Amino acid sequence: MGKKKFTPAHFLNRELGMLEFNCRVLAQAEDPRMPLLERLKFLCIVSNNLDEFFEVRVAGLKEQIKLNIASLDIDGLSARDAFQQVSRHAHELVARQYRLLDEVLLPALEKEGIRFLARAKWKRAQREWIKEYFFRELEPVLTPIGLDPAHPFPRVFNKSLNFAVELKGRDAFGRNSGSAIVQAPRVLPRVIRLPAGIADAEYDFVFLSSILHAHVAELFLGMRVRGCYQFRATRNSDLFVDEEEIKNLRTAIQGELPQRHFGDTVRLELSDDCPESITGFLLQQFGLQEEDVYRVSGPVNLVRLMQVPDLVDRPDLKYPPFRPGLPDGLATHEDIFSAMRERDILLHHPFQSFTPVVEFIEAAASDPNVVTIKQTVYRTGPDSALMEALIDAAQGGKEVTAVVELMARFDEEANINWAARLEEVGAHVVYGVVGHKTHAKMALVVRREGERLRRYAHLGTGNYHSRTAQLYTDFGLFTCNEEMCADVNELFGQLTGLGRAGKLKHIWQSPFTLHKETLAAIRNEAKNAKAGRQAGIIAKMNALIEPEIVSALYGASQAGVPIQLVVRGVCTLRPGIKGLSENISVRSIVGRFLEHSRIFCFFSDGEEEVYLSSADWMDRNFFRRVETCFPVLDKELRKRVVREGLEPYMRDNCQAWDMDSDGGYHRKGARRGLRAAQDHLLNLLAAQ
Repeated sequence: MGKKKFTPAHFLNRELGMLEFNCRVLAQAEDPRMPLLERLKFLCIVSNNLDEFFEVRVAGLKEQIKLNIASLDIDGLSARDAFQQVSRHAHELVARQYRLLDEVLLPALEKEGIRFLARAKWKRAQREWIKEYFFRELEPVLTPIGLDPAHPFPRVFNKSLNFAVELKGRDAFGRNSGSAIVQAPRVLPRVIRLPAGIADAEYDFVFLSSILHAHVAELFLGMRVRGCYQFRATRNSDLFVDEEEIKNLRTAIQGELPQRHFGDTVRLELSDDCPESITGFLLQQFGLQEEDVYRVSGPVNLVRLMQVPDLVDRPDLKYPPFRPGLPDGLATHEDIFSAMRERDILLHHPFQSFTPVVEFIEAAASDPNVVTIKQTVYRTGPDSALMEALIDAAQGGKEVTAVVELMARFDEEANINWAARLEEVGAHVVYGVVGHKTHAKMALVVRREGERLRRYAHLGTGNYHSRTAQLYTDFGLFTCNEEMCADVNELFGQLTGLGRAGKLKHIWQSPFTLHKETLAAIRNEAKNAKAGRQAGIIAKMNALIEPEIVSALYGASQAGVPIQLVVRGVCTLRPGIKGLSENISVRSIVGRFLEHSRIFCFFSDGEEEVYLSSADWMDRNFFRRVETCFPVLDKELRKRVVREGLEPYMRDNCQAWDMDSDGGYHRKGARRGLRAAQDHLLNLLAAQ
């Protein structure tokens, strides 16, 4: 069934879906069952998500409006209509955030001896310490800028903390501009803990903004401060690289990175007591409209509160710690290579440890029988044992190839630095295919064993990033299956060399076969259902957007295929519509860990096929990225993926949100017996 059969009314808006997801995250912060400091973290996560949402998605809508692009999206909304709806919902979401902070979380934290002291509540000893702190730590690094013809409005960094100051009087030169800007350097902490000697509670904190407000007059001696108002500007942060003109991708991106701080402004956050005259002046300077202003009753950057739980030693207000487990196959072998030769190994993070993945590359780096290591690098972080192991391997004379994705949004700088270090020690560093992000997660080790060379591979749904592996749910598969390893080798050949794409035995890859094979699998289920054979689809992913896939799912539903979808974030499909999608259910799980694994299960008339993937069902993953979708060939491991990665999420009645046909979500209520998928997996897989 083609996509032309379905109208815009059958598709939901992507940007509004992203805001709906953040409402579900905020609900975690609102949930009194959650540990208090974890609720604060969820509040910060929403702000962090909104920052990127404005930097990328809202910036894109504004760019379309600016260019007067009249075309409608698949949901039938123009960019202007979408922006207006997004703006309304975003304002409501931000207002809800600050009500929660001011009326619930801060009072609850204060009852636990964790206080954020307003200036009016500072006692004499505290005021004296704060004043000394200002002159010691703040004043030397602050640069007040008086606004006059010689000092125009400064370039304001993206998401930086700034203060608009109203002044009265004349300075030493006789100037009287009446206003100034003070920028707070990013190196300064936004939350400062008072020392025990002057604190009245176990944990007394003050905001940097409060300290600066109290002492801003010290920056303008002889003048009277009439007002001081914090503000923060969010800018378009998409990098522009002309793919037809570039000769060196790394150099081009390095040149673009500094511009990210000064893209077009898309949002202005400021304190709610800021007068209209200052607001209007700032809007004029940033080229914004009233609808772009977000007035807040607290810090303009809630993301910086994320550090507070780390500063507070209160385990009773946090999630209980756990130790990731290990599969039995790894615990009973001397080395990972012998374990892989016995059978494939499946890791389910973060419930099971990411350490074997690091040890796989480290073992390959130190093993004299290993001749070649190849790995993709999408997100690894600035400190990475995996990257250090690749560097060691190259220094030890092994053939090391790293496919580094330089366009991994907000990780470009770290990846550039790793690429430079790898090149310095003689590794082969390539940047994939210009115009197609290399998002596949795979590593290949070639080892000499007697008279032959044997290949070992790791394929995953998540990044080679040790920290996010503790926070995201993902699967990783170790295999030395010859056909699967040959597929991985072919993929590396495509990325590093030139030529036509070879035929793969098992792996579906984008941009070549993934979309076609996914459509074929969905349509095969529809064919089976019509013929009275066993049919069904269970799929888990981060986002479902691509129109042809959505249309194929509608077609399968109309053919009688039961379809269960677990979509963490945006889903543009409308479930539960009679005659269209009554056989489709969609739910989202939001909990302690970020749901990140992609699992696709097709019943296939009883021959159950289970795939793990680096790709969501989105246009970009199918057509503009290099992705892998690989089958789980081992029958027992296939059962494990379904038993751990799908079934608990269908039974969840604590952290599950079921989607309505209008795009709204309602939380699954527990009538009896609480069942949280992530808690179940911790009990099942984590070390006891």
